[in-house]
Amino acid sequence: MKPQPYPGKWKKIQESLILNCLRGIPTSLGSKLRNSMYRHIFSSKGRIVSIQYGVEFIEPSCIKLGTDVRICRGVNIDASGHSNNLIYIANDVIFSYGVDIQALINTSIHIGKGTFIGPYVTIAGPGNVSIGNNCLIAAHSGIFANNHIYADTTKPIGSQGVTCRGITIEDDCWLGSGVKVLDRVTIGHGSVIGAGSVVTKNIPPFSIAVGVPAKVIKSRNQKELVNSTE
Repeated sequence: MKPQPYPGKWKKIQESLILNCLRGIPTSLGSKLRNSMYRHIFSSKGRIVSIQYGVEFIEPSCIKLGTDVRICRGVNIDASGHSNNLIYIANDVIFSYGVDIQALINTSIHIGKGTFIGPYVTIAGPGNVSIGNNCLIAAHSGIFANNHIYADTTKPIGSQGVTCRGITIEDDCWLGSGVKVLDRVTIGHGSVIGAGSVVTKNIPPFSIAVGVPAKVIKSRNQKELVNSTE
């Protein structure tokens, strides 16, 4: 991950003025103004970006937006915490309302081309997160690239730190409503995760997995069910 230069004092003032003045303007006028002016504060921004009113960006100098990105109202994209943070949003990505993305510390979050992020989805570091192209992440899902350390019973859990191995969701995956993906997990290409499942282990490509914890019940390449008790 290439380090991103932290902006100086005057750059920060410019960011604050642009964001605070334009964030709350509704209608198509507000969207056009944001598309025009936000190019001055992001690390990079595509030619056409639709950003509705009420979208919160924190540390935009560590955020890259592709072309034809659509971001609905109430979205929070937070790249603060460290100059090495990078949130990359590729072309044709759609964020529905209420999405919350938090890079935290030394974190890369990559969202691939054509991916849809549904309402009130949370994606959080500090582990790296890579979501492939043409994925569908349904409402209220959570992707959490960290786990608390809790081995020492003499110390508060919050003071023992976290592990952060990272999460990879490969191309063309569909996560149903309310799915939770935990740290150190890869979901293989073309997989489907049933609503409400909790993914704690790697899922092979083209699998259908359900449950808490999620278990593979079928391959999309096969007709029969897999014995999920194994």
